[in-house]
Amino acid sequence: MENGGFHHVPIMVREVTDLLWPERGGIFVDGTLGGGGHSEAILQLLPPEGRLIGIDRDRTALAAATERLKPFGDRFTALHGNFFHMKSLLLQRGITKVDGILLDLGVSSYQLDEASRGFSYKAEAPLDMRMDQSAALTAADVVNGYSEKELIRILRDYGEERFSPLIARRICERRAQKPIETTTELAETVAGAIPAKFRFKEQQHPARRCFQAIRIEVNGELQGLREAVDDCIDLLNTGGRIVVLTFHSLEDRIVKTAFKTAENPCICPPKSPQCICGRTPYGRILTKHPLTACEQEQRENSRSVCCKLRALEKTDKGIGTDRNTYRERRVNG
Repeated sequence: MENGGFHHVPIMVREVTDLLWPERGGIFVDGTLGGGGHSEAILQLLPPEGRLIGIDRDRTALAAATERLKPFGDRFTALHGNFFHMKSLLLQRGITKVDGILLDLGVSSYQLDEASRGFSYKAEAPLDMRMDQSAALTAADVVNGYSEKELIRILRDYGEERFSPLIARRICERRAQKPIETTTELAETVAGAIPAKFRFKEQQHPARRCFQAIRIEVNGELQGLREAVDDCIDLLNTGGRIVVLTFHSLEDRIVKTAFKTAENPCICPPKSPQCICGRTPYGRILTKHPLTACEQEQRENSRSVCCKLRALEKTDKGIGTDRNTYRERRVNG
C-alpha cells in the first residue's frame, strides 16, 4: 500500500480476521494501526453499526491510515498514542470494554524502508529509530551515551547477541574518537567487532540483532509489554478476542506467558490435590500452537517469515461464548 508515502504490507490478514471474527459486530481496536491494512480488512467485515479504533504513536502512519480509511466514515477513529496506554486512551472516548483487539508488534514496512527514519542497516541515515518522532530518546543517544555495561545488557537481552561484550567494547572505542552518527557507521562497527569466521555465517546481516536491540530500547517495546497485554485482555467483553503478531522470540515469549496465565492462572503447587488459591481462568487460547504465514506469503513478503500469531478469547469462568477453535472454524467455514 502506498498512501502519502507510507508503505505498509499487512501480514496474515486472513488469519487475523478469521480469529478476530469482526462479523459478529461490536467495538474493535487495532492497537498498532500502521498504514491501516489490517484495519481495512476488519472494517470490511464489520456490520454497519460496528466501530474500529486505530492507535499508533507514529503520526505519519496515522495520517496515511486515516486517508486510506476515509470511505468508512465515523465507523473508524484514529488515536495518537501507544497501545501500552490503551485503557486510558479508550476511557477518554468513554469506552471501557471492546470486542476485539489486534496488536501487530515490531516495526512497520514503511519505517524499515524509509531510510531517514534510521531503522535499517541497509541505507545510510542518521541514527534515529524512534517510532514516535516526538519522543526524546534516539538510537544515537543510546549508542553514544550508554555505558559499555548498559550496551552489553541491551544487546544480550534484547538482541540475543552472543558477541555483545565484543560489540559494546568496539562501539565505545569508536565513539571515543568520534560520535557514531549514522546507521552505516554503526553497522560497520558491529560487523567489525564480530570474529571473521562468524561474521557472515548466518544469511542475515551481522548487525541485524544489534539494530533490533537498540530499536527495542529506544521505543521501550518490551518494558511493560506483559502489563499491556494483560490490560488488553481485561478490556475485552466476555467472548471478545485478542490477536497478537510477534516478530522475535522475546515478544512471543511474553505474549505466550500472558495467554497461558489467562487460561490457567492457578498458582497452587503442582502436586496440590485441589486448587486453594481461588484463581479461575479468564481466557481460552484459540491457537494451540502459534500460526505462521503460508509458504506463498513468505515468498511474496520476506518479513512474514519470522511472524508468529497467537490468539485468545476472553471467557467467563473458563467458558467462552464460541466453543469452536480457530482451525475448526476454518474447516466448518
